[in-house]
Order: sequence, then C-alpha cells, then structure tokens
Amino acid sequence: MTDEAQRVTARITGVVQGVGFRYWAARKADELMLKGTVRNSPDGSVELVAEGTVSDVEHLVAWLHSSGAPGQVTDVDFQVSDATEEFDDFRIID
Repeated sequence: MTDEAQRVTARITGVVQGVGFRYWAARKADELMLKGTVRNSPDGSVELVAEGTVSDVEHLVAWLHSSGAPGQVTDVDFQVSDATEEFDDFRIID
C-alpha cells in the first residue's frame, strides 16, 4: 500500500437520488479523510469526485459497489487519476 494521493471520478447510477446517497457518501468520505464533492445529476445519477490516499480511495470505490451504499446502485463508472489537491474538504453540492 502507498500513501500517494489519488483521485477517483465516479458516476453512480440506479436508485441513488432521494435516498440520502449524497449524505452517506459524504459521511463515508469524511470517515476515510477524503476531500472532494458529490452531487446529483439531472439524469438521475450521482457524480462523485474524491481525493486521498490510494488505500482510502480504493475503500470508497469498494463501498460504492457494496450493499452498504444507500439506495439501489446498478453501476459505478469510475476513473482513477492523479490528485489535483484542489479540495479543502468533502462537500455536498446542491
């Protein structure tokens, strides 16, 4: 495992709006000390950007795929890239 900073950009689809998904995703990100944003998209999906250690980003991606995530996730489309360190905390965007 490495402590190198990494970014995940994810689009989560399924029944993920109106079920507290953004709140729980932000809570999980805070628990993992990740920084970034989460927001609802007009198409009914949720967009998430998170940065942190490789291990913590991997834990978040695993959680997004798990039954622990609220609602009914049908797909998590994500890309991993180098962190930009543009975030100071993790925020829910309205």
